Amino acid sequence: MTSKSGEYPSWLIQKAPDPHLIEKMKGLLDRLSLHTVCEAAQCPNQGQCFSSGTATFLIMGDVCTRNCSFCGINKGHPSPLDPLEPENIARAVTALKLNHVVITSVTRDDLGDGGASHFARTIGALRLTKPDVVIEVLIPDFQGSFDTLKKVVDSNAHVIGHNMETVPSLYARVRPKANYRRSLDVLRAIKAMAPGLITKSGLMLGLGETKNEVVAVLRELRAAGCDCLTLGQYLPPSPKHHPLVRYITPQEFDEYRIIGERTGFSCVFSGPFVRSSFKAAEMYEKVMSQRGQQEAQSGAFHDDSNKIQTLKRFERSLANDDSLPP
Repeated sequence: MTSKSGEYPSWLIQKAPDPHLIEKMKGLLDRLSLHTVCEAAQCPNQGQCFSSGTATFLIMGDVCTRNCSFCGINKGHPSPLDPLEPENIARAVTALKLNHVVITSVTRDDLGDGGASHFARTIGALRLTKPDVVIEVLIPDFQGSFDTLKKVVDSNAHVIGHNMETVPSLYARVRPKANYRRSLDVLRAIKAMAPGLITKSGLMLGLGETKNEVVAVLRELRAAGCDCLTLGQYLPPSPKHHPLVRYITPQEFDEYRIIGERTGFSCVFSGPFVRSSFKAAEMYEKVMSQRGQQEAQSGAFHDDSNKIQTLKRFERSLANDDSLPP
């Protein structure tokens, strides 16, 4: 986040991005009537992402039906869904030559299926237009409906994320229309439906949580089968939002990363500017590399086991073959 010295700790000051590159990205989005969570949620990384030609697309409008006190997205009564949005997302991904795309949404409790079908259509449009693109979606809780959730899971995205956002004790103030257990169950259900799918979650720090509470959430996430974790600094979008309780130091973020890795996450990104889609492609590649190594090791183990069993059978056959000389 670009800021005057003294307003933020030194580690929260970033260099201003090239405004021309940002305008170019915004021009493309405007032409296709698209939104990004980068702009809507006032993400501090939007300059860096826009200047590198990447963005996290926000589907189903830019007005949310929930009233989370940490979020900068507009609240109220959303407009009807844009039927052309899935194809426009695919056109933007093609124009930007993206190899990894992240799709998220506002929460649409006003829709019968929470917008799950729209997610599925968007994923389908991307697969049709750019079959080799890695698709990552960050979804709402769909009010706990597993039948609705299954529509997204069956669409065959590569990564499905659902953010816990904060610790249970802060939910009533930070996510009043959400439920901690329900969010945990969403991640658990995704793994039950598609065990090989990469799952992901994230928390903001600095809202008033304690270290023990954070560690407890990490353990519950791993118990639910969550593969990847992002931890970042909460920065209030305005004075009307949930107040910032404290800044988390880079050293503390690094400590949380180590704890997360020891807890068993395949990949942990932890730092002041980390957000849900922070270096998403890098995280995906790291997890897939790990899985490839594990499969290779597992294959080698099975190959060795098969060789040993074959040798033992051969030895037994020699011992029982009367035609061989003593």
